[in-house]
Amino acid sequence: MNPKVQLALWIAHPLLQLSVAAVMFHRKSHKVFPVFFVYLISQILMFSALFPIFQLEYSDLFFFAYWSCAAISLAIGFKVIHEIFLDIFRPYHTLKDLGSVLFQWAALVMLLVAGVVAAASPVASQGPLVQAVLTVQRCVRVIQCGLILFLLVFSKYLGVTWRQHSFGIALGFGSFASAELTLLALYASGHISQATLSLFNMLAYNGAIMIWLVYAWIKTPARDASSSLLMSQRWDQSLTDLQHPVSGDSLIPLFEGMVDRAFSRTNGDSASDAAAGEEPESVSSTRSSRRLPGKS
Repeated sequence: MNPKVQLALWIAHPLLQLSVAAVMFHRKSHKVFPVFFVYLISQILMFSALFPIFQLEYSDLFFFAYWSCAAISLAIGFKVIHEIFLDIFRPYHTLKDLGSVLFQWAALVMLLVAGVVAAASPVASQGPLVQAVLTVQRCVRVIQCGLILFLLVFSKYLGVTWRQHSFGIALGFGSFASAELTLLALYASGHISQATLSLFNMLAYNGAIMIWLVYAWIKTPARDASSSLLMSQRWDQSLTDLQHPVSGDSLIPLFEGMVDRAFSRTNGDSASDAAAGEEPESVSSTRSSRRLPGKS
C-alpha cells in the first residue's frame, strides 16, 4: 500500500472523530453518551501521542505505545457497549440490572482468556502483551457484532428505531467489527495480504466514524410506546418478581383470609338452616305461654 495513502487515512481518523465530538457537544448529546464522548476524545489524544513517535521512527517506543493505546481503546470501547445497552433498556430497570451483571462477567471472562493466551504464547511470537490485546480485541469485536444483530432483531420489542443515537453508535461499531473480523479471516487463510488488510481496515473505520457523524446530526425521535412493547414489559416484570419473591410470612394473611371466609360461609349456612327448620327460643316460649293458663 502507498505510504501516503496510509498516512492520509490515518490522519482522517482524528479529524472525523473531532467532527463527531464537536457535533455531540453542540447537540448536548455528550451528556447522554458520556463514555462514547470520552472514547472519541481518547482516540484523538492517542493519535496526538502516536503520530510524532511514528514520524520520528522510534520503532520500539512506537510498538509499546501503540499496543498500550490499543488496550486502553478496547477497554473504553467495551464500556461504550455497556452504555449503549443501558440506554436501550433504560425503561426496563430489571433488565438493565441483569445486563450490567452479564457485562461484568463477560469482562472477567475476557480478561481470564487474555491472560491464559498471553501466558501460553510462544516466545518467538510478538509477545504476551500483543497476544493478550489481540485476544481481547477479537472478543470485543464479536460482542459488537452481536450487539448490532441484537438490535436488528429485537428493536421493535424495545421501542428502538434506526434513528436512535444508540442504534447509530452500535451500527458504526458493528459494521467496523464485522469488516475487521472478515478481513482477519481472509488474511489468515492467505487470500489477502497485510497491505490489503491495513487498507480496508482503515477504510472500514473511517466508514464507521462517518456513520457516527451522520447520527450525531440526526434528531433523536421519542421511544415507541406501542402495544408491541408489552412483551418487554412482561419480561421486566417477570424478572422483578424473580428478584423480589413473595416471602413466607406474607402467606399467613392469605391463609387467614381463606379460613375467615370459610367460617363466615359456614355460619351463614347455619343461620339459614335455623331460619328454615328451627324456631327461636323466644317464639317457642311465647307459644307455650299461650297453651298453659296463667298461675296466680
